[in-house]
Amino acid sequence: MNTVVVNTDRSTARIARDVLSLFKLRIGFLIMVTAVVGYVVTPGHASAFQVIVLALATLVSAAAAGAFNHYHEHRSDQFMARTRKRPFVTGALPHHPAWLLLFSTMLLGAVGLAWQVVNAQAAIFVFLGAFFYAIVYTVWLKRRSWMNIVIGGLSGSFAVLAGAAAADPQFGPLPWLFAFILFLWTPPHFWSLAIAGREDYAAAGIPMLPVVVGSRRAAKLVFVSTLALALASLAPFWFGAGPVYLIGALLGGGWFVYKSWQLAQVQTRKTAIASFLASLVQLNAVLVAACVDAMLR
Repeated sequence: MNTVVVNTDRSTARIARDVLSLFKLRIGFLIMVTAVVGYVVTPGHASAFQVIVLALATLVSAAAAGAFNHYHEHRSDQFMARTRKRPFVTGALPHHPAWLLLFSTMLLGAVGLAWQVVNAQAAIFVFLGAFFYAIVYTVWLKRRSWMNIVIGGLSGSFAVLAGAAAADPQFGPLPWLFAFILFLWTPPHFWSLAIAGREDYAAAGIPMLPVVVGSRRAAKLVFVSTLALALASLAPFWFGAGPVYLIGALLGGGWFVYKSWQLAQVQTRKTAIASFLASLVQLNAVLVAACVDAMLR
């Protein structure tokens, strides 16, 4: 009798982990942080409750979009080592249309709450972030064009603008610059990972840049786009950000440029993953420095 109870608990815990894994919460938290940064760097005011609601709305909408990506990509995911153990692929969770109702309800609830508690402009940006990832990237572009991640990368930019709109719907140039930085960050970040998993993407029939042009040329484009990103990340200093931000942008950008340069010299899984990890260092350096700088000012 005791053994049956333990097995049931394990099964319940495993199902809960599988369901949570659908929502790509690590990515969702990162997008939520970018929304908070958009608020912090924008002159204006919102109540603590409004900021909390905005953060949760951004997280929930991103989670709904991420889960939809799992649902829509369940067939091609089986061809990739990175994704073949996802619950819709293994059958751990049934691939049933009822999930679409849950994901839609999450998105509409998040957008509606942001509309009611924060403002309409912030809610629209929250919606656009999820829409660009779930529909523009996943459904329209991922299997059709190597530009998929370039245009789909706008989803992170909209989170910054949502945070800025919460502070002031008539926000100035600084949030737009951070949104542009997020836009430039996504391609070299994802292309580095795609170089590491080029064979998987080819097997799945997904035209990621390294599949279309080869790893060597893709690595050179990663390096060039990283240079553009590093330079763009300095621009906020001339539009109101202070020296703390500048130091963070220089250090983070310099590290990413160095690792992407190494990838451009030698294309191996090791150098590709190193470039991918450097992109995370760069983004976190920019976001943390922006928040610290804003608080000190």
